[in-house]
Amino acid sequence: MYRYETHLHTVESSLCGVTPGSEYPRIYKERGYDGIFITDHFYGGNTRPSRDLPWDKYVDEFMKGYEEAKKVGDEIGLKVFFGLEENFEADEYLIYGIDREFLLSHPGIRNWTREQMLEWVHEAGGAIVQAHPFRDRYYVKKIRLFKDGVDGIELINTANTPNDNKAAVAYARKFDLYVQAGSDTHDKETIGDYNAGIVFDTPIESTQDYAKRIINDERPGVFYPKSIIENFTDVEVKLPVEIYNNGKWESVDVSEVYKWVEEAKDA
Repeated sequence: MYRYETHLHTVESSLCGVTPGSEYPRIYKERGYDGIFITDHFYGGNTRPSRDLPWDKYVDEFMKGYEEAKKVGDEIGLKVFFGLEENFEADEYLIYGIDREFLLSHPGIRNWTREQMLEWVHEAGGAIVQAHPFRDRYYVKKIRLFKDGVDGIELINTANTPNDNKAAVAYARKFDLYVQAGSDTHDKETIGDYNAGIVFDTPIESTQDYAKRIINDERPGVFYPKSIIENFTDVEVKLPVEIYNNGKWESVDVSEVYKWVEEAKDA
């Protein structure tokens, strides 16, 4: 079995990152991982490079965390893959299967919509996974479930609360969604406490390979601390919820979400 981290931030490219990209590969290799995806916050999110830079310079700066990690990964035999995390209105998306050339050739990303993200990434053969879909934070005004747009969701994000994760599990089970798990690591000091990720029987060869597996619904195993979803009691959704169905956003009554949770208890 081959183990991978799917959600990881560096100090070079994410404003909230703490650890340099070069320090992650050895830690993850020691913990039995076969590869990691660097998914720093991109233009719409908590990105570190200045948005005032010319587009090519912004892309150069943004790639630094990944490039530093990959140098070390290549030296020690740990696969390091490129990805990114994009933000709209506090709903965030992990994108796999794209590269520097894609970014450079799409300067319109600075103003893209969710729908354009879907179109451009899919045209390039990439895949999109909604990160922590039920995250509840002070800056989140609404839960937006991009069900008919994305290729999958983050089932478990160990940097988020058990409540958020349980709601995501219920959502995934209700609609039989492609799922992955990840640690959303920002600081190397948390890796031991929040180990999570995916497993495949065959090694992932590239970010494009992983995107293809997502699109083809080749579902991985997921691993995470089992204490996160030991039971489904006390799940609470405080924010309004919208879901993307048939090309439009529709309100979902919270009582409907609680029905998903009840169904998940019996699954």
